[in-house]
Amino acid sequence: MGKVVLVTGAARQLGSRFVRRIQRDPEVEKVVAVDAVPPGQRLGSALFVRADIRQPVIARILAEHSVDTVVHLAVTGSPLGGGGRTSVKEANVIGTMQLLGACQKSPTVRRLVVKSSTNVYGAAPRDPAVFTETTQPKSLPGGGFAKDAVEVEGYVRGFSRRRPDVAVAVLRFANILGPRADSPLAEYFSMPVLPTVMGYDPRLQFVHEDDVVEVLELAAGEPRRGTLNSGTFNIAGDGVLLLSQCSRRLGRPTVPLLLPAVTWVGAALRTVGITDFSQEQIRLLTHGRVVQTGQMREVLGFEPSYTTAETFTDFARSRGPGLLPPEVLGRTVDRLRGALQ
Repeated sequence: MGKVVLVTGAARQLGSRFVRRIQRDPEVEKVVAVDAVPPGQRLGSALFVRADIRQPVIARILAEHSVDTVVHLAVTGSPLGGGGRTSVKEANVIGTMQLLGACQKSPTVRRLVVKSSTNVYGAAPRDPAVFTETTQPKSLPGGGFAKDAVEVEGYVRGFSRRRPDVAVAVLRFANILGPRADSPLAEYFSMPVLPTVMGYDPRLQFVHEDDVVEVLELAAGEPRRGTLNSGTFNIAGDGVLLLSQCSRRLGRPTVPLLLPAVTWVGAALRTVGITDFSQEQIRLLTHGRVVQTGQMREVLGFEPSYTTAETFTDFARSRGPGLLPPEVLGRTVDRLRGALQ
């Protein structure tokens, strides 16, 4: 008998890609894809079960298929199939609680992989230059997806204590970008003009969506020789980019605004549905965030195929030309900087 893998959040772009990818593993006998809405993409030979993980039915699904590996990808910052912030929080937090409760009672579950985010570190002016997996944030996220991720990780730690026989991997992803990225940050970078906070040029890290699928598969399998794929790991591409460098590569000019004005613009953009310019995203675009990835390489044994810069280049190529050619925008910014010095 091969492995039986259950994947939550299978209707999303990333979830469906992972479902198709994990089927190619010769050690996997069956993939059970779960989501509350039908998938918009093909799932190959996977068995799709339409179910809301906030409901007790998830325990029956685990038992019916004798699931031994659970990959939890349903922790997200944006709704799918309608619903606002309240429904997203319920799906993230209550859904995770229900799923972990079912896993705790299941005699067959042996591995759990949870998709988390570097948002758990927050973004504040007194932050360290680089976060490690054990760094305590100076200011815990006060709301939004970042707070959900913190709560989810807390419940996962509790599950680990109650079921020490289950190998648990928590993957804290930096901002995920790529040609098919559909995150709020991808929407922000797709705007013709980028509102920024005056006086700030934050450092940003990205991870390519292809690398996300690769590392999820690695974490869901048996550890390779000399590695250990249980624990908490920061996942990001090498290097950093400044927000100003991102705007140049996109060919999209920035409009520096005072922080209160950026907050007002963010609220207006959310109201008209252009992008989810949340408070946590504003803090990221003010103070930035950089994480250390030594554990990812030395313990998990994963080496990303894309650096942060290469990830952003691939993303920018998929978005088409901006208002200004990148080289023209770069020369203009350099001239303006020289005039002000």
